[in-house]
Amino acid sequence: MNHPFHSIRAAGMLAACIALAPSPSEAAVKICTFPGSPSAALDRGVAQAVFARARIAATFVADGIGEGDDDGVSLKELDRTLARNCDVIAGFPRSAVADAADSRMRFSRGYLRAGYVSIEAPGAELKAAAKRTIAATYASPAQLIAVQQQDVTLDLENTSAATVEAVANGRAQRAIVWYPAVVAYRNAHPERSFAVAPADSPYADWQLTFAFGDKTAALRSRIDDALASLSNEGRLQALTKPWSLPAQTASAARYLDAPSTSSFRHAGIVLADMNAARAGRVVKIANEGSIAPPSFEQAQTTHGKTLYSSACAKCHGAQLQGVTAPALQGPSFAPASNSHLTVGGIFNYMATNMPADRPGKMKDQDYADIMAFLLLSNGYKPGASKMTADSARASALPLNAGPGR
Repeated sequence: MNHPFHSIRAAGMLAACIALAPSPSEAAVKICTFPGSPSAALDRGVAQAVFARARIAATFVADGIGEGDDDGVSLKELDRTLARNCDVIAGFPRSAVADAADSRMRFSRGYLRAGYVSIEAPGAELKAAAKRTIAATYASPAQLIAVQQQDVTLDLENTSAATVEAVANGRAQRAIVWYPAVVAYRNAHPERSFAVAPADSPYADWQLTFAFGDKTAALRSRIDDALASLSNEGRLQALTKPWSLPAQTASAARYLDAPSTSSFRHAGIVLADMNAARAGRVVKIANEGSIAPPSFEQAQTTHGKTLYSSACAKCHGAQLQGVTAPALQGPSFAPASNSHLTVGGIFNYMATNMPADRPGKMKDQDYADIMAFLLLSNGYKPGASKMTADSARASALPLNAGPGR
């Protein structure tokens, strides 16, 4: 479950070395963007305007952020990038479920809300199998959102562009995808149009920011001031407008209370009918079985913690706080009530798709031990019997955290 820029594994970075009016009195700040990010052009444009307003000389570095491995780019690797190759990362994604708050990085205010959405291609010719197929980008929040859908087949794609393409070409009825990828695809294919609905999930809402390393942390206040100044003048909104979420998809909470509409148009993108979305576009995982918490032993949580540290912490954080993948502890993962996730749903997803570099390759009991550790970390108490893969898989318990469970 990597961050929205899982496409850092794609070849090459889109940013070229572009000078930003360097000043002879100071060394230029080196700015990186994520390789293959759909928002790279936006990130460069915002950076140019913001650093110019802050009167900070800067250049873009073409190869500052490495490819990472099949499990993404770790927090340690990003910290090292900011210590050696770049001074600032433009377009760093942050959210309530993965904000990298425990890193050495410092972050600016957000300059774009860039969430995950559900898209369809009106008029696309669908084959029979495609009518029950949802596309999503592998090892990204899109996959975790998509796996909550009921009675569907998942089409997992390696890039966000391929995910949009799956809908455009009729291989899938709809897709869960990061919204800037939809904009980037539309820019490349202006003849295409999509219906867009919110992805009603705690994993859907993200902000793009600037990330600073130790060497440039002192610049953060100047960049925040520049962002505020450009925003007050309306220039920031003008820069980001083509990439901004349609108003009714800006957040799941606003969407649920919004009036029905099917007439909103945004650069060739039509907002899907709200009542149709409420009727079942985004649904909870449905698992049969007992709603009682599955029992687990204290000893297996210790083993689960060890497994988590070696297989999961790189992206989900040593304290389950989320780094480049969603947090696995706290209200975004296990809210006090009305969870969108179940124990069985999380277990099935984890046992099939994680870890991202070895999906489904661990032993069944190892996955059960990790699940036990996650339950313990979210307020559930151990019992007398051991959790097994079968008992975890069968649990329809909504994952609602709280003391005394």
